[in-house]
Amino acid sequence: MNLVVAIIGRPNVGKSTLFNRLAGKKLAIVDNTPGVTRDRREAPGKLADLQLSLIDTAGLEEADAGSLEARMRAQTEQAVDDADVALLVIDARAGITPLDEHFAGWLRGKNKPVILVANKCEGRAVPTGVYEAYGLGLGDPIPFSAEHGDGLSELYDALRPHAEAVGATEDDDTEEPTEGLLPSDDMEIPSGPMQLAIVGRPNVGKSTLVNRLIGDERLLTGPEAGITRDAIAIEWQWRGQAVRLIDTAGMRRKAKVVEKLENLSVEDSRRAVQFAQVVVLLIDGQSGLEKQDLLIASHVIEEGRALIICVNKWDAVSDKKAARQKIQDRLETSLPQVRGIKIVYVSALKGSGVDKLMPAVKGAYDRWNMRIPTSHLNQWLDDVLMRHPPPVVSGRRLKIRYITQAKTRPPTFVIFASRAKGLPDAYRRYIVNGLRETFDMPGVPIRLMVRQGKNPYAPNK
Repeated sequence: MNLVVAIIGRPNVGKSTLFNRLAGKKLAIVDNTPGVTRDRREAPGKLADLQLSLIDTAGLEEADAGSLEARMRAQTEQAVDDADVALLVIDARAGITPLDEHFAGWLRGKNKPVILVANKCEGRAVPTGVYEAYGLGLGDPIPFSAEHGDGLSELYDALRPHAEAVGATEDDDTEEPTEGLLPSDDMEIPSGPMQLAIVGRPNVGKSTLVNRLIGDERLLTGPEAGITRDAIAIEWQWRGQAVRLIDTAGMRRKAKVVEKLENLSVEDSRRAVQFAQVVVLLIDGQSGLEKQDLLIASHVIEEGRALIICVNKWDAVSDKKAARQKIQDRLETSLPQVRGIKIVYVSALKGSGVDKLMPAVKGAYDRWNMRIPTSHLNQWLDDVLMRHPPPVVSGRRLKIRYITQAKTRPPTFVIFASRAKGLPDAYRRYIVNGLRETFDMPGVPIRLMVRQGKNPYAPNK
């Protein structure tokens, strides 16, 4: 069992830097701009033999009811309620502010164990804020530097009693756990949760859709565009299938992304796509399939991920038949390399059609993992070559001898031919489309490689 640790404090005191330090990798976006973190972000962490479940939170601020800041604070309050212990982070260089005092008093009323972390204590000189922190009435502050890792041993000593109380310690000979938001590389993963990323332009309803799927107001939503900044991973179960559901920041056209913070958010979204297995591209049904949507879809396909198109706000579309036809025609003309992409029409706000999304995702996931026996492939290849032989290239007919599936995730096939570089692109597409149609792989990227078979009559070198 892990010790659940909520990291809280006012904006720009280094909460996300501390979160990344304890998680052992850069998961949360870090920037000097106050208020970067909005949603609460969770990840496993470790400090020596202590097993942690970390919750990074938005900066605590006073705000009017109904505002974005008030919704952010509600997320932070929920994190504190869920935690076994809270780390209240202050900026030791700036000293204690009235906001620190206010929320220290709020924490005392929560009846929750609190550890006071005086961050930004680099160097030998102790900032005056460390001494001021004693006045908060939360015990001895821990001088700490999240940037450089100073003070980890003191933090360990403070956390250990709470970890022992919940059984969150391990023996020294225990295996290192695999941890983090996403897989560390692009290797095939035979087991584990299905990695599902929700992507799209800003304000199309990605977070609303995630909340609807999991049945909980887990993510911040609202009319403001660009609320989500970090890629937020949520562990979830759907009909017995473990799912790691990843909400991402909106991806605008590259020319429009000028601020550093938005650029970091977009890069985080791209990384989520890179390590996803199935990607749901959410589009606005009222505006249809725009150029930016197609660019995102192309990026997903280039990464070799299974793609589902989800059309949101479908309840607000007046002429549904015309809108549906327009989307399908645009897909046929703009993404011919992946035919048969599944399209699901939903209203995330009202819940209509959402029940059809996950069956479509699971179908795409199964096809993405499909492995076809070599004997079936070569029987199919014989029929293909008989119906439509390869063209003559440079006066000589290219001979295709053999086909096999090299890997799954995505399905990747290797053809052995007399000349590897002689197979025209049109014939490659013919082979891929035939594979897709015969073996029922609509909407899944298929990779085809051509290798030159060894000539038995060529002299040995």
